[in-house]
Amino acid sequence: MFSLKVYNTLTRTKEDFIPQEEGKVKMYVCGPTVYNYIHIGNARPYVVFDTVRRYLEYKGYDVTYIQNFTDVDDKIIKKANEEHSSMEEVSNRFIKEAFTDADGLNVKRATHHPRVTEEMDNIIEMIKTLVENGYAYENDGTVYYNTKQFPEYGKLSKKNLDELIEGASERVDKDDAKKNPTDFVLWKPYKPGEPKWSSPWGEGRPGWHIECSVMAKKYLGDTIDIHAGGEDLIFPHHENEIAQSEAANGKPFSKYWLHNGFIMIDNEKMSKSAGNFFTVREISEQFPYEVIRFFILNGHYRSPLNFSRELMQACQNGLERIKNCNTDLQHYIDNCHDSKLSQAETKLLDELEKYRTQFETAMDDDFNTADAVSAIYELVRFINKNLKENISKEFAEREMELLGKLCGVLGINKEKEKANDEDTAVIEELLAKRTEAKKNKNFAEADAIRDKLTEMGVTIKDTRQGVQWFRG
Repeated sequence: MFSLKVYNTLTRTKEDFIPQEEGKVKMYVCGPTVYNYIHIGNARPYVVFDTVRRYLEYKGYDVTYIQNFTDVDDKIIKKANEEHSSMEEVSNRFIKEAFTDADGLNVKRATHHPRVTEEMDNIIEMIKTLVENGYAYENDGTVYYNTKQFPEYGKLSKKNLDELIEGASERVDKDDAKKNPTDFVLWKPYKPGEPKWSSPWGEGRPGWHIECSVMAKKYLGDTIDIHAGGEDLIFPHHENEIAQSEAANGKPFSKYWLHNGFIMIDNEKMSKSAGNFFTVREISEQFPYEVIRFFILNGHYRSPLNFSRELMQACQNGLERIKNCNTDLQHYIDNCHDSKLSQAETKLLDELEKYRTQFETAMDDDFNTADAVSAIYELVRFINKNLKENISKEFAEREMELLGKLCGVLGINKEKEKANDEDTAVIEELLAKRTEAKKNKNFAEADAIRDKLTEMGVTIKDTRQGVQWFRG
């Protein structure tokens, strides 16, 4: 029996997760087009599929994780022309900024981060294969994919060709040179002011969709286990990837397709024209990156997620509960006497273990991070309750180990901000003076020192194991 089930967009059902090769997972996630800072909508697949990867690794899988950068695109060219710079300068700058935001969100680096401009020879080769196999045709320097040559076109979006043609005005470019309205561009001819590469069809550059087919093949092979991205990519991007890859390789492209839902802004769709468009960098100026990550994980990845200041504040408070619990637990471990499990605690280990089971049950059900977060909250309540019972050091360490492991799977930082050595020395000196003042029953001075520490952003707590302090 397979415990992990994933919702496969291709079949519209939850399925047992069984990779092609036992113990190994090949995973491709569509990355951003790098002409600006990543926005909160981009952050969701970053965080969601990083968490999927982390959980697969937690379950013992060796995951090869590919996330690309689209570094040649109309928007990048437009930005470069506006700035009187080059496409390369724009893309390099925003790739660096994307990594800054990803690192802030605690997103692990992919096994490889390929760029389109580095794959041009392979892109041209795949287009040549599609032309030779009768799936593509050339017209005056433009190469098109002939969708009617691929009978299964529409199997991901669950639309037939007639439906796709009817809706073509929104998602498909109109072009009189096409044989069919749903045909799409594999190679486009050079225009003045644009970058260009030599090809059998003349100088030009690739269309958008062919790029991911080529990069997935290069790094993961003809058939991959998981292909993931935002639900807006189902059609036409992922639909077209399937058509290209399966026609060129003669094999199924991806076994499982995972798509995250949209992020709404105050219950409205995010758009620049509506004035509710926020980059991750802008949000991080008001809320720490770790709160943005925690916010994203508080909803199921396939459901719409509403972004608002109130919800972000609630997530910040929730994350603080976890951090406070960790701080209290660490202080207890550092200051209690060394002791082994009692007989009662041995029985209590079963209760502790149920939180791991609760967490795994949530994640095994199509990566339900919202319920996984709830399991961590319940573990926090359990820990806080036991800290009042003078538990053994060994039991406290077991609690710490489990809290750390579950938070690690979600990429949650459970540690509070640490003071630097100079600040620590000042704080410790003030705490020593306060302890001395209390010992001498000089409570006015002790209270004054507490007030001064509060002004410095330091919270202190008197416990049976001594004085505990932390930032915030």
